[in-house]
Amino acid sequence: MKDYHQITAGISANLRTLRRDIPATMQAFSALAQAATKDGALDKKTKELIALAIGVATRCDGCIGFHVEALVKLGATRAEVEETLGMAVYMGGGPSLMYAADAIGAFEQFSGTSAATAAQQPALNAS
Repeated sequence: MKDYHQITAGISANLRTLRRDIPATMQAFSALAQAATKDGALDKKTKELIALAIGVATRCDGCIGFHVEALVKLGATRAEVEETLGMAVYMGGGPSLMYAADAIGAFEQFSGTSAATAAQQPALNAS
């Protein structure tokens, strides 16, 4: 299984190098990210769920790690993450299914939960 803590830590170290070496580009990207993710018609959690789906569909391990970590901090539930992953699989087919499996593994790593823990939680009412 991929270690998403290690993946995000490694990317973060490399991003620090880029911030030092190409500061204008990195500052512009940071400003774009802040503008895109701030609360508006969609709240920050919804935007992070969308970003996760795009990360899965584009097969981006770093995107999965960073957006799942953000979702855990924003209080996203496993059910919200899984429903988002379902949409990513629907839009991306079989390859996205493989990355959806990785993304739920990342959720378990960052949230400290497992499939067994989730099975013990009460099911959501579908009505």
